[in-house]
Amino acid sequence: MIPRFFCPLPPEPAGMVSLPTSVAHHVDRVLRLSEGDPITLFDGRGSEFSARLVRRGAALAATIGAETRPLRESPLKVTLLQCLVASDKMDWVVQKAVELGVARVQPVASRRAVVKLSAERAQRRIDHWQQIAVSACEQCGRNVVPEVRPVLPFGQALTVADGRRLLLHPEGGQPIASLVGDASSPISLLIGPEGGFDGEELVTAAACGFAAATLGPRVLRTETAGMAALSALNALIGDF
Repeated sequence: MIPRFFCPLPPEPAGMVSLPTSVAHHVDRVLRLSEGDPITLFDGRGSEFSARLVRRGAALAATIGAETRPLRESPLKVTLLQCLVASDKMDWVVQKAVELGVARVQPVASRRAVVKLSAERAQRRIDHWQQIAVSACEQCGRNVVPEVRPVLPFGQALTVADGRRLLLHPEGGQPIASLVGDASSPISLLIGPEGGFDGEELVTAAACGFAAATLGPRVLRTETAGMAALSALNALIGDF
């Protein structure tokens, strides 16, 4: 398989482009590719380009070839509102959500979240999660990089949600299949933290139009719940 790399490119690129430092490091130090080897570059906006490596002294560049726009995006436009969880779990959530076709990820600060982030730490985590989204796109073939949005407090995150609003809850929810229509409307999917939602948050979510949905009789861990729901939505009305 030809290696794929995210590379911000100008509209209608041509000729030769320098590779970003992180890409050049991976090409040279990890994959140990040689001059003339084929690679694929994608711009994050839907286009990918065939390319070949060129060495310019210590720097690495690539000659740009044909542009294509393969259809690899899910027909669903799902925003995953994930309440903050432990760092390794959140990394996994972002990675797998991107692989499953999520349109964007909205981290949410909830009351029972075990992770509490200062403004400075929150920005570092957002930058880290955005890079995880890029790496997941490189692996899975997506050419549109989903946005990882800044962390929002619970109530504020709910007010910016759009489309059909679903809250995954193990008790009292309706089967998720009964709450979805077709792929034409965006979906906002809210997933709680390790400790679950508290009563006031459930009331707030209901007031913001979120319908409680369930995936069955078993209680799923937070890092499993969102991925199971995304898979179910893709199977019901997406591209599975």
